Amino acid sequence: MSSSDTVPATGLSTGLSLRAVGAGLLAALVGYASSVAVVIHGLTAVGASTEQVVSGLVLVGFAMGLTAMGLSLHRRKPISIAWTTPGMALLAATGAVEGGFPAAVGAFVVTGVLIVLAGLWSPLGRWIAAIPKPLANGMLAGILLKLCLAPFLAVSQAPGMALLVLGTWALVGRVARLYAVPAAVAVALGAMAFDSSGGLAGGVALSGVPWPGVTFVQPVFTWEAMVGIALPLFVVTMASQNIPGLAVLATYNYAPPTRPIFLATGAASALTALGGAPTVNLAAITAALCASPDADPNPARRWQAAFVGGIGYILFAGLAGVTAVMVTRSPPILIEAVAGLALVGAFGAALMGAVQVEANRTAALVTMLVTASGLSFAGVGSAFWGLLLGGAVHLLYWRPSVSQPAK
Repeated sequence: MSSSDTVPATGLSTGLSLRAVGAGLLAALVGYASSVAVVIHGLTAVGASTEQVVSGLVLVGFAMGLTAMGLSLHRRKPISIAWTTPGMALLAATGAVEGGFPAAVGAFVVTGVLIVLAGLWSPLGRWIAAIPKPLANGMLAGILLKLCLAPFLAVSQAPGMALLVLGTWALVGRVARLYAVPAAVAVALGAMAFDSSGGLAGGVALSGVPWPGVTFVQPVFTWEAMVGIALPLFVVTMASQNIPGLAVLATYNYAPPTRPIFLATGAASALTALGGAPTVNLAAITAALCASPDADPNPARRWQAAFVGGIGYILFAGLAGVTAVMVTRSPPILIEAVAGLALVGAFGAALMGAVQVEANRTAALVTMLVTASGLSFAGVGSAFWGLLLGGAVHLLYWRPSVSQPAK
């Protein structure tokens, strides 16, 4: 690495980078448009009302924005923050739990506390990192599988809209993969707005759209929600968001300390969960937009991209009411289809990570299939049972490595 590639820890003398500002706004747009449908679908699946979804979107926008702005400004590194898209897919796959949305909110609070503990007590983070990667990837692939099938199942239920969305995704992805999902989302929203079956009758003005506000939800702490939501959500957030997010930053020679990141995102998650907001964590895909040379040739100025991206998420919080109403009043299968397209890349990466090592393949596939089956026992969802049974198979098949005798 040359001296020009070295990232200084501090310093404002580099000035404002318009290129970094543009990259930050693009990261916020891509991050929001690509997966807001996943977030809304996940919240409604565990029982959130439209007002609670709006509240969750408002608060998660501020949580992402303020933590990204604070961490990137303090550390002078492009620390991008995002909501846990795989975690929201987990909620969609889990569905309603005993105790309804207040129980899910209790699980959100506990997840945030666990992330804080991972920052305060390093062994907890090491335990998560010690989960065999094929099993973690198998669980994630199982969570995402059902949603990734939705775009193609939608063709039989709403062929016109589904084919239009799929065609947009495929064509735009051919020339600009980064914009494929946002373009598909835009087309889907347009189709929803002008289709009478979507509840917005012929593009009539959005009457009854709630003003972006905050609704307090009294958390309820149940065993089923702790084991079925909080524990898998923590594992998914750490294994598929925070750890990859750190890896992306390391790729561009940034190595921020993990403690302040986990403390900030965990505390923000636990606090905003009381208003229905999902967990926030390090970004992975949008992190590359802010940390790469495309954001700015000078590594010392790329933190500005993450800072501006945080501002963008706060601005998008103002659209929470319109977004929530349009999505929740639309055909569920079409929302699942849009959400599924946003997760195809993540599913492919998780599947490859699950089956790549032959010695771990059987255990990883058991984890994936049990998770995808929707198995529920004692009120606990399939993600937990998938990880448990896959872990049992992993231990059953595990053989200690034996050093070859010297010849």
